[in-house]
This record gives sequence, structure tokens and C-alpha cells, in this order.
Amino acid sequence: MNARAKESHLEVSAYVSFKGDCEAAFKFYEEVLSAKPGLLFRYADSPMADVVPEGWDSKIMHGSVRIGAKLLEGADVPPERYEKPQGFSFSLNVRNAAEAERLFEKLGNGGQVLYPIAKTFWSERFGMVVDRFGIPWMINCETPGG
Repeated sequence: MNARAKESHLEVSAYVSFKGDCEAAFKFYEEVLSAKPGLLFRYADSPMADVVPEGWDSKIMHGSVRIGAKLLEGADVPPERYEKPQGFSFSLNVRNAAEAERLFEKLGNGGQVLYPIAKTFWSERFGMVVDRFGIPWMINCETPGG
């Protein structure tokens, strides 16, 4: 086999569990990150309609948004199976300091600041927040300017 035939055509995407607010989170990412909406399936329209709590029929069984070239997938997880996201952060690399500060403010609104956005020894701006949906983000701008 030649090297080209051995190339993988795999793509990796992140899959995030939400505690009932997946649709709101994805709409928020569309607004703040210019994400493009993808698939959106509700529990009511699936064979899983009978395995979620009462009132969850309109919750998201599977959904996605595309942020730049990357796919972010997720679903609402019933309360007894939900686990708080930890041990990872989504990293946004932006072109200028003004954009880094704007995204930091928007993502942090209603969330929690872990590391205030500031100039660092490695970047023009860097900050860490957990958004109001419990998802951790790092915002980084390596290029001076903006």
C-alpha cells in the first residue's frame, strides 16, 4: 500500500453533555461564535422518547453546530446521568486582542471567570471562562494588534 492509501479519513469532534439546555447553548454559540447550525433531533422524535424524564420530549437527543471548520456535537442528558464537564477546555484562537476580549466577555456573561483575560508572556491576550452552560473555554490571541 502506498502512503496515500494509508491516510486516515477520520475527523474528530467534541461531544458534550448538557443538563437540559443543549438547544439554548447551541443557539448561544451561533450568536457569539458565528457557529453554523447542524443536525438537531429531539427525544420525542426518536425511539428513546420513553427513556427520558417526563417533560423531556422536546429536549435534544443529538445536535450539532459547526464552529469554524470544527464540529461540536452534544445532547441533553437525563439528570441522573449528567456529569459536570471537567478535565478539558475548548480553545478559541483569535486574530486580534479586541476579538479575544469580546469573546471572553460574551462567553463569560452569566458564567464563571477562571483566568481574567490579559496579556501574557506567550500571547497578546489569554483568558479562561466557564460559560453559563457549564462549558469551559480558553480564549487565546497570539498575534499583537487589534
